[in-house]
Amino acid sequence: MIKLPLPRNPVSLVGVLLTTLGAVLFLIFFLADAFGLHTNPYMGIVFFIILPSIFVFGLLLIPIGGWLHRRRIAAGQPDVWPRIDFNNPRHRNVAFVIFGLTVINVMIVSLAAYSGVEFMDSTTFCGSVCHEVMQPEFESFKAGAHARVGCVQCHIGPGASWFVKSKLSGTRQVFAVLFNTHGRPIPSPVTNLRPARETCEQCHWPEKFHGDKVRVFREYGDDAKNTVNETTLQMHIGGGTSATREVTGIHWHTSASTKIEYISTDDKRQVIPWVRLTDRYGNVRDYVVDGVTQADLAKGEHRSMDCVDCHNRPGHPFAATAEKAVDAALASGDLPLSLPFIRRETVAAVKGTYPNQLTATDAIAVKLREFYRTQQPQVYMTSRPDVERAVVAAQAIYSRNVFPSMNVTFGTYPNNIGHMDFPGCFRCHDDSHKSKDGRVISQNCDTCHAIQ
Repeated sequence: MIKLPLPRNPVSLVGVLLTTLGAVLFLIFFLADAFGLHTNPYMGIVFFIILPSIFVFGLLLIPIGGWLHRRRIAAGQPDVWPRIDFNNPRHRNVAFVIFGLTVINVMIVSLAAYSGVEFMDSTTFCGSVCHEVMQPEFESFKAGAHARVGCVQCHIGPGASWFVKSKLSGTRQVFAVLFNTHGRPIPSPVTNLRPARETCEQCHWPEKFHGDKVRVFREYGDDAKNTVNETTLQMHIGGGTSATREVTGIHWHTSASTKIEYISTDDKRQVIPWVRLTDRYGNVRDYVVDGVTQADLAKGEHRSMDCVDCHNRPGHPFAATAEKAVDAALASGDLPLSLPFIRRETVAAVKGTYPNQLTATDAIAVKLREFYRTQQPQVYMTSRPDVERAVVAAQAIYSRNVFPSMNVTFGTYPNNIGHMDFPGCFRCHDDSHKSKDGRVISQNCDTCHAIQ
């Protein structure tokens, strides 16, 4: 029987205990995670990050303790290396045990490192660990069209360079959360986002965009019937790529034969006083707003235009206004149109000022129920399920768009699609950007759509 002597000093003994405890608990949790027996993201931090750190710390303590022990024994004597004789059965047995434990330790550390990285790259980690800070982005992400696209697919690229960049950025963000120095709200746009060619265009292929699409926009009135007003637009999607023909439609900007650069002079990229167009023939034309100086441009951010300059909230959409959010809920059927004045009352309820989401949830329910109970008693009696459905829908509208602790509300984040609630298209298409030969970036409505 192989006997491995226990360390004869307290430092190494503590190391053995920490290593053993860390290894056993990590392996137990790893198996539980493999079989889907836990869902708490905070437990993931404990078992994939903290426990492996304790395990490695314990491993380091073992040789440190042995070194300190030897120093105490050899105090005042020449430092002599221990003699290892593999002809000695005891030395041989100890060497085999150490080799075996080393292999096991390497396996555990490798498994822990892989599991830790995998966990830190998960959507659950990104959205749930720093709950208050990331709650607005996470809730909007879950309600958006890209909810099945993992965070790392847009925010972290493949390869070592993006891995290192993301972990350095993540470390900085952890310290910002710990010391409460992060922005409220989280600043946007993200300045170090991966290029659209590596993210958006892996699924959306600009060269294959073509034709028109019809979109119907519905707005509802504040009258008893919640009267609907519909606007139908034929959107000229366009796109494509060609060296021999003019590319038309909204997505002509994305043509591989065209390059557009711009300079924004504010941190939200809402003020764009300079645009440069390089066409498919190599001709270059600059468009500048009157009164803008070179000194102004030198202070701005110079970018080559890509998808996120217009589609700037693809993964984290927020409603521009309470009215737009309520209209969308009415159009989808989440809010029952049959309830009199439901549009007016829901807008008023979600636009209220509340200290936190919990208070808002209760207050919204009270406001809607009280209105129908006192002002529409017959409706309240006969359509109580619809009233309750409206309460749930109104609470959902608020919880997806308003986060008092992070100073996020309707319209906090500009959305550059369109031009009704934010400058959007009109940041450039305003008839004010002029070239030296007198051309302007047109604001002609028919360029992008036709009202039917």
